[in-house]
Amino acid sequence: MLKIGIVGLNMVGKTTLFKILTHAHGSNLAGGKPEAHVGVVKVPDDRLDRLAAMFNPKKLIHASIEYVDTPGSVIQLARTGTQSQALREMNALIHVVRAFDDPAIPAEGGSVDPKRDIESVELELALSDLAVVEKRLERLEKDIKKQKNPALEKEQLALLKAKQALEAEQPLRELDFTADEEQTLRGFTFLSLKPMLYVLNMGEKDAPRANAVDEFAQQAGLKHRPRTAVTAVCGKIEEELSELSDEEAGEFMSSYGLAESAISRLIRSSYQLLGLISFFTVGEDECRAWTIRDGMTALDAAGEIHSDIQRGFIRAEVIPYQELMDAGSFAEARTRATLRLEGKEYVVHDGEIVHFRHSG
Repeated sequence: MLKIGIVGLNMVGKTTLFKILTHAHGSNLAGGKPEAHVGVVKVPDDRLDRLAAMFNPKKLIHASIEYVDTPGSVIQLARTGTQSQALREMNALIHVVRAFDDPAIPAEGGSVDPKRDIESVELELALSDLAVVEKRLERLEKDIKKQKNPALEKEQLALLKAKQALEAEQPLRELDFTADEEQTLRGFTFLSLKPMLYVLNMGEKDAPRANAVDEFAQQAGLKHRPRTAVTAVCGKIEEELSELSDEEAGEFMSSYGLAESAISRLIRSSYQLLGLISFFTVGEDECRAWTIRDGMTALDAAGEIHSDIQRGFIRAEVIPYQELMDAGSFAEARTRATLRLEGKEYVVHDGEIVHFRHSG
C-alpha cells in the first residue's frame, strides 16, 4: 500500500489534515501528543462507483493510501536517527505549511512565513541525509583500501554526487541520477530524495484561493522543481466539511467558492506527484481499482494482481472506461469492436478496464 507521511513544524495543522483525510475523531488525536497516528484512506473514484452501478458486484474495493501523521516538528524528527526511520519508510511526504494567522496559536519563528518554514525543513532533511552519506563514505573508504571492488566504487561515486548536492543544501530529489545511481542509492531511503507535496494551510479568508496556488508556489520558489507538487487547503473549513452529509458539504463548499474537497485534491496531487494511475477489474463478484506506475505494461499490471496471473499471462482484454460506459455492457462493446486484445508489452492507461486471460 502507498504510504505517505504528513510532516511539518509545530502548530501548522498536520493533525487537522490527518483528521480530514481519515475522518478520524477522538481525544487521542489532540495536538501535541507524542505518538504517530496512522490511517488508511479510500481513494475516491467516480469511475469505479459508476462501474459498480453497472455490474452490481458482491464487493467494491477502492484503492487505498496509508497516511501517517508524524508527531511534533519534522526538524526534531530529522535530527533523531531512530525517530526519522519511520519517515524513511514512506513513499512520499506531505509538508503542511502554515499560511494562516491565529493569535491563539503561536507561529514557530514568531511570524507566519511559509517560504522560511519550507527552507528550514528542507535544510534539516538535507542535513539528516548528509550525516548518513558521510558515515557510509567513511566506511566505504576503508573497505576500498582493503580491496578493489567495482560495486563499492560505484556506490562511492553515487554517494559523492549526493554529498556535493547536500553540502550545497540541494534536496536529492532535484538531482538527475542515472538509473544505476538510483538503484545504488535506493536502500538508503534518503529523506530529501522523497517526492514532496507541499500543502499550504490557509485561513478562511483565503479559502477561495485554495484552487489557485500558483502565486504561492512562485513566491516560495517551488515552481518547476523536480518531484514536487503544491496544493492548498483551509484546515478549518475542511474540518467542518468532514462532519457534513454530501449534499450539505456541496452547498458549504459553494458558499466558499471551492470546487472540490481537500481529500480529492490531495489524493489527485499525490497520484500525479508519484506518477501513479488506476486501472479497473470488474465483474459480478468484484469491482476493484488497482494502483500502478504510469508506463507499466500489461504484464506488470497482471503481477500487481497476482504473480500466478503474471506467470500464466496469455492476453489482456482492454477497454477505456468511457467506451465501456457508452456501450453499456461488454457484449455491446464487443459488437462495437471497442474491446481490444493486447499482449504483454501493451502499456496500460489510466481508467482502462482490464481482464487478464491466463493459464493455470
